[in-house]
Amino acid sequence: MDANSNQIHRRKFLENTAFAGLGILGASAILSSCKGKLDSKALGLPPIMLSAPKGKKLRAGLIGTGNRGTGAALNFIGCGPDLEIVALADVFQDKVDSCRSRLAKYKMNIPTEKCFVGFDGYKKLMALDDVDVVILATPPQFRPDHFEEAVRTNKHVFMEKPVAVDPVGIRSIIATAKKAEALGLNVVTGTQRRHQEDYIATYQQVANGAIGKITSAKAYWNQAHVWFRTREEGWSDMEYMIRNWNNFCWLCGDHILDTHVHNIDVINWFIGKTPETAIGYGGRHRRVTGDQYDFFSIDFDYGKGVFSHSMSRQIDSCSNETGEMIMGTEGFSNCRNMIWNLDGSVKWQFEYPKDENGNPMSQIKVPAYVQEHMHLVYAIRSGNYVNEAEQTALSTLTAIMGRTAAYTGKKITWDEIFKSDMDLGPTKIEMGPVDITFEVPIPGTPVNV
Repeated sequence: MDANSNQIHRRKFLENTAFAGLGILGASAILSSCKGKLDSKALGLPPIMLSAPKGKKLRAGLIGTGNRGTGAALNFIGCGPDLEIVALADVFQDKVDSCRSRLAKYKMNIPTEKCFVGFDGYKKLMALDDVDVVILATPPQFRPDHFEEAVRTNKHVFMEKPVAVDPVGIRSIIATAKKAEALGLNVVTGTQRRHQEDYIATYQQVANGAIGKITSAKAYWNQAHVWFRTREEGWSDMEYMIRNWNNFCWLCGDHILDTHVHNIDVINWFIGKTPETAIGYGGRHRRVTGDQYDFFSIDFDYGKGVFSHSMSRQIDSCSNETGEMIMGTEGFSNCRNMIWNLDGSVKWQFEYPKDENGNPMSQIKVPAYVQEHMHLVYAIRSGNYVNEAEQTALSTLTAIMGRTAAYTGKKITWDEIFKSDMDLGPTKIEMGPVDITFEVPIPGTPVNV
């Protein structure tokens, strides 16, 4: 990006960088080929609890007080005893006021002096000595800077996915994750399926060879178009984009990151590695704001003949479904609660709890949205360290690789996307006018790759 311009170049994608080295997933081998039964500890699986354990009081600050942030705050205080929200920060005063009002209904009364507004509000919040944990729930463009500041100020972290929108941000997250580990700061991310009891039980079955050697997979998140905001009188360019953040690539990374990253993360988790290349396509037909695609169809090559088809769509009045499938030499699974033999007969299924009449329920006891916060509190109070930042960064980068393949029409390798200096967004983040073009990517047109 030209340092003298605030113009956003949506498809900036260059090879040269000084950064070297590739991150490794927590489960760094393809576990489905292992012999012998591996228990949850050996597989690095999180504990499943009905409540976080008792321990020292933990005080959290919430950064990003919109619907998801407020929901995360409520999940945190509801996951166990002696948990409080003591400070709030957001770019907008009305967002802080709304969140503060909702938390007051749960007897969490946040004083005015601990409510911060503006782009630097997160720094003021993290400077508070009585904040032990920070919840990062702003648009993901800001996640790398917020994570870095959280670790610099010695806070434990819960951060929502995706953790960045471009490779520059991903490398920042990975570097900060290593600093957090050196300091013993726990980090949990919002990849709910890795904290969901039925997914965990299914993963353990697959990792112990229930479907044999993994041969292929598919992942899908197809839904109606999500929310958008029309511009109101008096909003500057920057205010409009941030209030409509879910429709701008530089703020959310497009919906392949914002939602489909969950499914992509599951496939990386079950296969045990990141893909080597991606090729695919996408397009935009019906969106009315922003600069994103309506759909993506990506083929990820994991090497040695293992491929995953990954598709996501946000278009109204279409058939919708969300989930994953993984196939092996001896069976296949939906990754969530079922394993079948190759002939289609049921080999294994997760047993859900029963209701008061003894009938099986269709849901787990504790929602994954809450379970992930239980895991963070458990890690802090028990000393069983957890740091999920790098694994989520790598799944986010997988989605970025797929997005770039669709935007450009080119085959993208893991090495080039990891080393890319793609850095989305204006050079200066401040309220006011922004010289920005809303060019929708056109595959096959000249780009630097």
